Amino acid sequence: MTRGKKRRVVLLGSTGSIGVSTLKVAKNLRNEIEIVGLAACSNVAKLAEQALATGVQNVAIYDKSKEKELRALLPPSVKIHTGAEGLNALSELSEADVVLVAIVGTAGLQPALTAIEAGKDLAVASKEILVMAGEIITAKASEKGVRILPVDSEHNAIFQCLEGHRGPDREISRLILTASGGPFRETPAEDLWNVTLEMALKHPTWDMGPKITIDSATLFNKGLEMIEARWLFGIGMDRIEAIIHPQSIVHSMVEFIDGSVLAQLSRADMGFPIQYALTYPARLGGGLKPLDFTELSKLEFSPPRLEDFPALGLAREAGLTGGTLPAVFNAANEVAVENFRSGNIKFPHIWECVRHAMNDAVKTETPTLEQILEADKSARVSAGSFCRNPA
Repeated sequence: MTRGKKRRVVLLGSTGSIGVSTLKVAKNLRNEIEIVGLAACSNVAKLAEQALATGVQNVAIYDKSKEKELRALLPPSVKIHTGAEGLNALSELSEADVVLVAIVGTAGLQPALTAIEAGKDLAVASKEILVMAGEIITAKASEKGVRILPVDSEHNAIFQCLEGHRGPDREISRLILTASGGPFRETPAEDLWNVTLEMALKHPTWDMGPKITIDSATLFNKGLEMIEARWLFGIGMDRIEAIIHPQSIVHSMVEFIDGSVLAQLSRADMGFPIQYALTYPARLGGGLKPLDFTELSKLEFSPPRLEDFPALGLAREAGLTGGTLPAVFNAANEVAVENFRSGNIKFPHIWECVRHAMNDAVKTETPTLEQILEADKSARVSAGSFCRNPA
């Protein structure tokens, strides 16, 4: 980032937790970051409030039925885009430098490709983009000469630890992703069948949306991050691991072949990775509160309970197999989480649903985008069938 020049940002998913945190970062760094476009799924009131506060001239609402309601809340000078086409329109705005995709689910995939095609840097907060189409996304970014900037705290931590080590990956021994372990890290396996939605939504350290919070409780969040890291950093799945760290102070680590380990530490505040992604390679003071090491009583680490929380094993299988299987893994998990939230299945059924869909899937190596989307669609059908009659 060149000092004196603002980084102009399009924010897709502005009303979610990442979006709200991004707007806070931009407000604190108003001389360095300018929001030029906002998009939301259906929260008209919040989107309008954000648009008026930032002064953007382009907004998008994914739910086309909400356009009239949004129009009534905004001045005529603000252009409103709608649907998937609206997300793509914002992704290629001429005035934008970077597009931050914070849309939960698969809806962010095409806008991400559109942004890259338009020569914009891509800040990635939506895991699905690289999980589903990591090979396609990274190849296209390389072709267009744009950067993929990780916003997830874990990947942003690794991104920082790898500064000065962007060459051959032979220097790297392991990437170690940290996980809080969620609210059930010490819960006996048999008691997981009694987990309620209310219990699953009580994350011990992070304030996130319901989908990501449940993914943290099942460890699917970490499984998705393992696959994402494979593409972000060009490291084989056999060198990507996860470790439980309840305090969420160490956000991830890199172990090098000489035995040295670099870690990135900060408070559990998404403002840190968001700010670094949007100001990279500069480090700026943005009002974020630093760590006070005298307040830290302890930092704990332990191995994940792989048998009781099978998400990491399923993720490793999907990542090692590659092709369309990561898309199946992701889609089935989305369906399972939605069915758990609706009360159709029990908490451990989420893992079984994903296992069922992966076993049921027709696997395609080196797929096209169309084949990935078809695999996603088929996996949702398979997962839906399981959830109607869970084993």
